[in-house]
Amino acid sequence: MLLAAVAVPAVSQTSPQAAASTEAPDPFVAAEAHRTVEKLATTLEQDFVLPKAAKAYADMLRNNLAAGSYARFPDAKSFAAKVTEDIQAVHSDRHLRLHVIPLAQRGGSDGDQDYRPLTESGQAKSGWIAPGIAYVAFTMFPGNEASLSDLRKFLDEHGDADTLIIDARQHRGGGLAEIDMIFGEIFDQPTDLVLMDTRRAVEEREGSPFEDLGTLHLIPTSDDVVRRMHRAQPDSSPTRLRQAKVYYLTSKRTASAAEHLALALKRSGRATIVGENTRGAGNYGTMRPMGSIFAAFVPVGRTYDPDTNKGWEGTGIAPDVAVEAPKALDEALRLAGRPISGEEALAALR
Repeated sequence: MLLAAVAVPAVSQTSPQAAASTEAPDPFVAAEAHRTVEKLATTLEQDFVLPKAAKAYADMLRNNLAAGSYARFPDAKSFAAKVTEDIQAVHSDRHLRLHVIPLAQRGGSDGDQDYRPLTESGQAKSGWIAPGIAYVAFTMFPGNEASLSDLRKFLDEHGDADTLIIDARQHRGGGLAEIDMIFGEIFDQPTDLVLMDTRRAVEEREGSPFEDLGTLHLIPTSDDVVRRMHRAQPDSSPTRLRQAKVYYLTSKRTASAAEHLALALKRSGRATIVGENTRGAGNYGTMRPMGSIFAAFVPVGRTYDPDTNKGWEGTGIAPDVAVEAPKALDEALRLAGRPISGEEALAALR
């Protein structure tokens, strides 16, 4: 299953950074590094969303390999960081990087990794924070049973809200399932939102990277991509959320799928975006094994505004109301006609 724009690889319940703090550094092995660079070059050339950049990546990696640039490093992590630095110097992409896989996630000698999906909910906090005002905060959209169940419960229990505040200031990415569930409640008619282009070579070799989502509609094109329109599809049972005011809170850390949601809400005019410019991680993809201890997140598609043909990779999404992230909830409450502090409002949830 392709994750439609993830800021960090959702490969386990323990992040690579957290795991690294408790594990001894992996030694650098030149032969393994050589195989990793060769595989990464081939994978990017075949699958990276922008073919011109893909070839430039591959040429650089092969030239550096031939020149001995990846022959010696203090440890595996240093090697991965250098490869990532070299890739980003060719063409910046805020998802694309080489990772050392945490020990618990490594597969057998064939290098097939056990990328276990997250089982925890992406919903961090939710409830009534003032009369008529429902609030929900997310850390990511994992699309798992726990996350979707929590979101369904929240929407059912707050369907008569006059105002809905969605807090994505700590949201680091994920998939489309939670987004579609939210859209099903807050839109009153089918609405075209954003376009998603996946490199055609990937789909021809591997099939559709998406699950069978009824909200993604194929658009014929002569380009070397498979194009889909992401469309809001209202649920059959209407609630007052169809007419509710919606405020979407952002920060510089708001990334990936959270930016997808921001663009869709902004373009449709269904919400007011309050806070800071988002991170700018726009191209979606999957984690790919690159040997026995390395993996890379490889972007294979991009999401963009049909009106401007522009996405948010490297630029982020600008808010409608610009305020510092810590003050975004205060501002949303003011706009909603409730001049209380965010801290005071959130106290009801503790």
